[in-house]
Amino acid sequence: MRVTVIDYKAGNLTSVLKALRHLGAEVEVTDGDLSLVDTADRLLLPGVGHFAATKRLDSTGLTAAIRSAIARGVPFLGICVGMQWLYAGSSEAPGQPGLAHFPEKCSRFSESNEKVPHVGWNSLEMRTEAGFVSRLLADVEPSEFVYFTHSYKAPVTADAAAITQYIEPFATAVERDNVMGVQFHPEKSGDTGLKILRNFLLWEGKRTS
Repeated sequence: MRVTVIDYKAGNLTSVLKALRHLGAEVEVTDGDLSLVDTADRLLLPGVGHFAATKRLDSTGLTAAIRSAIARGVPFLGICVGMQWLYAGSSEAPGQPGLAHFPEKCSRFSESNEKVPHVGWNSLEMRTEAGFVSRLLADVEPSEFVYFTHSYKAPVTADAAAITQYIEPFATAVERDNVMGVQFHPEKSGDTGLKILRNFLLWEGKRTS
């Protein structure tokens, strides 16, 4: 399975690429070659750092290419800031829009006695109402832990596949059709993270030409 990883020059891709290759994926990286997005089987946007860095996705034409790929049914996974970019924007960089696949905005954790950023291992609370099945989180148990490092978070909405409690509830994973995101770092979350990345690589859905 071929997966195209988007590099917007805001973080180290080494751990993500290593995890994907460990799972047997054929990996290619683009920081502006739109043809790699146009022909991708899977798209993955990892991210660390400041939300303002996503401006490079706009200036290189990657935002428009990604939007077109999603419309064709190409599976897309955003990690950390890559998940936050799926929203309309973030209070971290109010002038920088996100993809707006989800209409809400991300915000910083509320003031608290707890430390911000939220760094370390935490568990997932799965969405359980009748009729919803998360393909991204298939076979992941609520007792399993994943690794976080972030100061900004997405709100809990109907698109949340899982939530986590730290200071306040926030969306840990989101999933709508072929678009998925995780706030934690699956590439640093041991066997649980590999399970989630494997689910993404195996995801199949309806494509359009």
